[in-house]
Amino acid sequence: MRHEKALVWLRNDLRWEDNLTIKKATELARSVLPVYCLDPRQFGPGDFGLKKTGPFRARFLSETVQDLQDQIMKKGGTLLLLHGKPEEEIPTLAQKAGAGVICFSQEVTTEEIRVEQAMEKTAWSKGIATESYWQGTLFHIDDLPFPVSQMPEVFTRFRKECEKLSPIRPLVKIPEPVRFAQIPEGHLNSWPEIVEPGLQIEAQIHKGDMFFQGGSGPALQRMNHYFWQTDSLASYKATRNGLMGADYSSKFSPWLAMGALSPRQVYREVKRYETERTKNQSTYWLIFELIWRDFFRFMAKKHGSRIFQIGGIQDKPGYWKEDKVAFSKWAAGKTGIPFIDANMRELNQTGFMSNRGRQLVASFLVNDLEIDWRWGAAYFEQQLIDYDPCSNWGNWMYIAGVGNDPRQDRYFNILLQAKKYDPHGEYIKRWVPELNALKGFEVHIPFQLSKEKLEKGRIRLGKEYPIPLVSAENWSV
Repeated sequence: MRHEKALVWLRNDLRWEDNLTIKKATELARSVLPVYCLDPRQFGPGDFGLKKTGPFRARFLSETVQDLQDQIMKKGGTLLLLHGKPEEEIPTLAQKAGAGVICFSQEVTTEEIRVEQAMEKTAWSKGIATESYWQGTLFHIDDLPFPVSQMPEVFTRFRKECEKLSPIRPLVKIPEPVRFAQIPEGHLNSWPEIVEPGLQIEAQIHKGDMFFQGGSGPALQRMNHYFWQTDSLASYKATRNGLMGADYSSKFSPWLAMGALSPRQVYREVKRYETERTKNQSTYWLIFELIWRDFFRFMAKKHGSRIFQIGGIQDKPGYWKEDKVAFSKWAAGKTGIPFIDANMRELNQTGFMSNRGRQLVASFLVNDLEIDWRWGAAYFEQQLIDYDPCSNWGNWMYIAGVGNDPRQDRYFNILLQAKKYDPHGEYIKRWVPELNALKGFEVHIPFQLSKEKLEKGRIRLGKEYPIPLVSAENWSV
């Protein structure tokens, strides 16, 4: 049945290119009405006294939607903006606009599924059909060599079977011109301000090595820069554990998380790079990381709400402290362990942290401070510009020993890691300036230095820099 109008509810698929939902809507109806609904619950309180969305991701989302608005406007349409609960606003608008079907992309985590199910129920009660589509992964769910309920719990097996048996589908092409439906009369196409006033966000953004701007346009510019202008892809495997600079890693994750860039777009560009420039371990390793992303997404679909529970997917009770004072110091970058503090301060001041840093601060929180790992996951949810629920909670479970890891000990020796990745203390001096008077590796170990040496650098532990929350005696270098 071909409908007169289709409402396209855009969620974490905020792009025009390679968007299956938009393409399917153009096939189901003569005209389409693209809509984004800002759910106030995503900007309200989260778990453990934290917020769900901090200022960096709020800004990035706003820019991403604006970029998509501009793209659609150039094609002769309008991206309609709603504010409210999608399960209420979307069916109401569809009815008002005379849409016969609502098309949307499927999500996998608990809250998002609850919203889409409630939206469908309301739509059906109004006589409006719904159609949902799988997007957001490199391997399509229908092409997996096993049902999701029976997928391997270990990444290596998942990866090998998918690489061998699962094809990567071609990019979706939307036939143009697209006919757009008119916006219902009386609709004000505007949002409330979602970035809190007075935060001086722009000044904070530029403290990092890279400026993340939302939208498909900036995403494609970043991919062009990383692949073609700098050839950084050719050395990705060797540099991906870096801490400083714009190009030690691809940094595609914020755009992938919001769907401004699809995994298949990255994959196809890697393949073109391999054909036109070079094919090596680094080019494969970026695809390898996309498969990790798939793994966490399919795991979230398999295990549902268990990924948010304290025992994880292993249902391990464990013993976790609820030390709010220690947690606050960890979150603020005031633990007294410079390598931890530098990473946390970078996160707080830019909304981003390296992959290596994320592993270290997570290990410190759960293994050294023995604090409930979910507190850390929720803090990352609040702070990260590239927050993705599946990857975030999957990785935290992994570090906490309650997720997909055949090795149960994910403990990191912080000083050994510091010696390997920041031997001259350059990263520390950038984010922990109160230690700048110290030389070389000394900036990592102020708690091991003599009182005379500290006083020479005008540093008093407990005053200019915190006394360590834990003893570092077991961290041999």
